[in-house]
Amino acid sequence: MFVISITLVGVRRLAQNPPNERAEDSQAGRPTMCRNCGSIIGAGQSECAVCGASVGNSRVPQAPRTPADNEAVRFARAVLDRPYKFTIVLLVANIFVFLLMWNSSGMTSATLWEFDGPVLWAYGAKLNSSINEQYQWWRLVTPMFVHVGLLHLLINMYSLWVVGPYVEKLYGSAKFVALWLVTGVAGVVASYLSVRPGLAIGPGRFIFKNSDMLSAGASGALFGLVGVLFVFGIKFRRELPEGFRRAFGTGLLPMILLNLFIGYMGRGLIDNAAHLGGLISGGILALAVDYRRPGEKSGIAATWKALQIMSIALVAISFLKVAQHFGDPVPPGVMAEVVAPADEKTASFLSYAKAMTEAQEVFYQVVKDSDVTKVDSAVKALDTAPGLDPKAEDLRDRLKALLIKARGGNDRSAKEPGQDIGKIRQEQNELMKDFVSLSKEYNQWLKTNAGDYGLVEVDESGSPK
Repeated sequence: MFVISITLVGVRRLAQNPPNERAEDSQAGRPTMCRNCGSIIGAGQSECAVCGASVGNSRVPQAPRTPADNEAVRFARAVLDRPYKFTIVLLVANIFVFLLMWNSSGMTSATLWEFDGPVLWAYGAKLNSSINEQYQWWRLVTPMFVHVGLLHLLINMYSLWVVGPYVEKLYGSAKFVALWLVTGVAGVVASYLSVRPGLAIGPGRFIFKNSDMLSAGASGALFGLVGVLFVFGIKFRRELPEGFRRAFGTGLLPMILLNLFIGYMGRGLIDNAAHLGGLISGGILALAVDYRRPGEKSGIAATWKALQIMSIALVAISFLKVAQHFGDPVPPGVMAEVVAPADEKTASFLSYAKAMTEAQEVFYQVVKDSDVTKVDSAVKALDTAPGLDPKAEDLRDRLKALLIKARGGNDRSAKEPGQDIGKIRQEQNELMKDFVSLSKEYNQWLKTNAGDYGLVEVDESGSPK
């Protein structure tokens, strides 16, 4: 997001200070910008210290102004002068919902920075079990306006303030509202589909989640707007002035890659599936949607106006459903996120499941990355995990044996580098087959027994029923 704001400073400056006025600035004793390389030239200087180009009334003749400069100014002014009222509406709506949530949390300094699970759920955060079991479809829409705390809100609203106006100025308010809603919903749907415990191991943890948890925030829609600007810059690169080509299109790649890296480092805490869902959907929409070129009439096509009205109506209806169900009982899984389970049986189950999940991740690291640093701690955690029933104990012991065997094979490979590579790979393949078989049995055990410990039952894929 910061890359866009820095780059677009030059676009704004170009619109406010066109090329034919720069020489007058230098003559008037004010700093100006070099027409040749873009460097700042101090007051009274007759030439650029970087490239040597002349400025003002120098004896060296100035290079004539080119049509490209005038076209860039015309384009920038035509775009930047357009209104962006719905960006402000979205900012106000998000802040208003946040204040309501803070009021429901008691308006204390502690709750200001992080709301608890019941408040997030009551205001419409995404929870797969509520969508699947209670058919609360509006939780695919309302999370775009729900934030977990003040810092989360500030980051997303600053990003909206930076990115939103440019999308709205380029495409118009009607298209902007539709793009925001569609990409935001796409992000929530991607988050909904990413709850796949069987895939949330190793690299899969970047996208997939091993449990159903609350998810909220406008970042999916924000990544959608970034996807729109990225494809926009590539799609219309031949007709855009240079400053806009630098700000959009491939100029956004550093920012996109940086955010994906941050998401990778924060996997488990950051909903990367929502980010990618918004980004990809925004790019796809930008391929199909045209933008308002400078000089075009501001008339809005009836179709887009209708889509805008439908989008606003869908958001209004979704929050009306939130209000209707505001006093509903909070699901046990939501309470477990903020309150330690009082039931000893449930606590034992969670302790066992945590040890098994971590041990599976460690096994994957040993086989794929030859990383044995966490094997001892994983084995110790399995030894101390409670035995819930004979099948659970059998699964725990088998996983422990697989971990030890995987570490032993890795140690032999390190000590005896001359071993047959084919034999080593065969042993690894056998280990992986045993591990996959064990994982399937474990998931089936979870499906059958989770309900006995006061938790939501899951299906074969690990998703709540």
